[in-house]
Amino acid sequence: MDIPRCAAWFLAIALAFAGATDYIPAFIDAEGRVFGLFKLDVYKDALHFASAAWAAFAAWKSRRASVLFLRVFGVLYFLDGVMGVFTGSGFLDLSIFTQGWLDVSPLIKFLSSLPHLGLGFVALVGGYVFGRPGRVRIG
Repeated sequence: MDIPRCAAWFLAIALAFAGATDYIPAFIDAEGRVFGLFKLDVYKDALHFASAAWAAFAAWKSRRASVLFLRVFGVLYFLDGVMGVFTGSGFLDLSIFTQGWLDVSPLIKFLSSLPHLGLGFVALVGGYVFGRPGRVRIG
């Protein structure tokens, strides 16, 4: 299996986990925040599960589908993370429109955005660096 397909499988698992954390009491603090940083809701959970399904389908389907997923997903999630670092809100969940700029510390904004920055970065590297023809295969 090649690296883009492995990356898509990894993201499918990570996104399914992100969607599930809202329903696992060990990850939720007394105020209902996941990892003590942010609140998820049914809409965000659905977005995570839909992204996980897209990633899994792409990984299952083909290398080409995986590369396309990684490139599109990577750009969207990474930019959403960058926006979150500055505003505390994102565009994927429409919170920039519904909540505007959040008045929270820069550290909380960064830590809350880190998952999207990290997942977006993995997708961008998988899609643009390892997604070029003739790249290394695993196994």
